Amino acid sequence: MRYKPGMITGGAGIEHDCGKTRGIGWFLEGLLCLVPFAKVPVAIQLKGLTNEETGLSVDYLRTVTLPLLKHFGLSEGLELRVVKRGARPGGGGEVVFRAPVVKALKPINLVHVGQVRRVRGVAFAAKVSPQVPNRLVDAAKGVLLKVLPDVYVYTDHLRGDKAGNSSGFGVSLVAETTNGSLFGAEASAQPGQAPEEVGLSAAKLLLHEVGNGGTVDSANQGLVLTLAALCPEDVSRVRLGKLTPQTIRLLRLLRDVFGVVFKIRADAETKTLLLSCMGIGYRNMAKSIA
Repeated sequence: MRYKPGMITGGAGIEHDCGKTRGIGWFLEGLLCLVPFAKVPVAIQLKGLTNEETGLSVDYLRTVTLPLLKHFGLSEGLELRVVKRGARPGGGGEVVFRAPVVKALKPINLVHVGQVRRVRGVAFAAKVSPQVPNRLVDAAKGVLLKVLPDVYVYTDHLRGDKAGNSSGFGVSLVAETTNGSLFGAEASAQPGQAPEEVGLSAAKLLLHEVGNGGTVDSANQGLVLTLAALCPEDVSRVRLGKLTPQTIRLLRLLRDVFGVVFKIRADAETKTLLLSCMGIGYRNMAKSIA
């Protein structure tokens, strides 16, 4: 990866081919930390793998990650639209990502979890039998309906150009609590895997994420903590479950790069961690005045 320091310009009409090694979600994770501080709102077209097993899918980012950004003041103009699906190995997927810019982020106070009130999701299938999405849904709901009555998973079956260059299928699930917290889990088909195995795997992963506790799921811990460190000079608080190894390494990087040290307090009753920090007061000096 090459990085050239300087002003983030932003703008519309940007296109990028993400290749077939890493998914589009891998690139979007990096963009989410940068685009709020661009000069003008960003509209970018990304091509490549929309769903793959080594990174977050575009469905996960759209339904779980993007709503988190609204807590930081990024709401109007934030969009991730799937134009074409693209599975391994051929890819061929395409998404359009739009994001607004801000002068400064807003401090967060995400400490109340609430109870899970519903589960939503999407089961996709490209260049395979139309019955595959239904089999994914039945397998996932077979697990989730045992613990929650409000479960609905949409099906997205694609053919022709919109199905990309390779066949594939998978499911992305999101659990929403009464306080608006979101927990996500997903699974994409491996060679030789049946739809029932994929749906069952995603459902079990979602139950694990909910059981982990906190207000942010494990995949989004790093993004939330990074943006909290960049917030105005005020206290941001977030309740997390068990910290992932990646999050622990990130906390050390935030300390070394920004000088931000998070105060961590364990809650024995909920078995969660309450993290708080004072933001560095980063401001977007590139944002147009108009």
